[in-house]
Amino acid sequence: MSVRKLKPITPGQRFRVVNGFDAITTDKPEKSLLAPLKKSGGRNSQGKMTMSHRGGGHKRRYRVIDFKREKQGVAAEVKSIQYDPNRTAFIALLEYIDGEKRYVVAQNGLQVGQKVVSGDKAAPEIGNALFLSNIPLGTIISCIELRPGQGAVMARSAGTFAQLMAKDGKFVTIKLPSGETRLILANCLATIGAVSNSDHQLLVSGKAGRSRWLGRRPRTRPVVMNPVDHPMGGGEGRASGGHPRSKNGIPAKGYRTRSKTKDSNRYIIERRKK
Repeated sequence: MSVRKLKPITPGQRFRVVNGFDAITTDKPEKSLLAPLKKSGGRNSQGKMTMSHRGGGHKRRYRVIDFKREKQGVAAEVKSIQYDPNRTAFIALLEYIDGEKRYVVAQNGLQVGQKVVSGDKAAPEIGNALFLSNIPLGTIISCIELRPGQGAVMARSAGTFAQLMAKDGKFVTIKLPSGETRLILANCLATIGAVSNSDHQLLVSGKAGRSRWLGRRPRTRPVVMNPVDHPMGGGEGRASGGHPRSKNGIPAKGYRTRSKTKDSNRYIIERRKK
């Protein structure tokens, strides 16, 4: 994993830091695992804008990712590590011994030619998917299920990981990237290792145009809006916006939005850091 700082031969390149992509082994995706990806531009089914600052961007095709790893006990070989425009992590193309190909989220250190497997009899090695009950304590894990058979929902973005802290009956305790400690059923699957592309957080766009390529439109500061458009708008001259809050009036800066009666609160041992 590495990043490259470009030479300042143009104003847009002066501060730009790009990914070295040294982990990527091919630039051609597997055609059988591509699907069309329709853009909404932030509009709902009625055509009304429900999400601002969305629209434009380069055309993409979705890579169908296997988050469930339900093909258990069947070995697969890593054929390539690829870039995925739809996520921050890199993805790995697996080919099973029966010839089937699938994409999975790649872990740090996953190599082309390496054999990976999921299920009860898998060893706790990078890229293998195991039930939490079979993973040794202290192991770094990612792509974690919350419900058995649901598919990975936690620790999927670039560089993220969780740590298995304890086992107690049908539950295990894991420490999440946010600092939260929570219980998860022991018969949920998780993948060994941290997610790839950990240098993603070091990247610098360098210019506004690159945000447009990614489908992000310019953001207007709420303070300069009118009162009809935002709670922080209005005032004479350069008046400050008052208490920081969202367009819907929900306070920012530390206000807890999680429901106090949410059913899964009982599984959280320690809340994430403020």
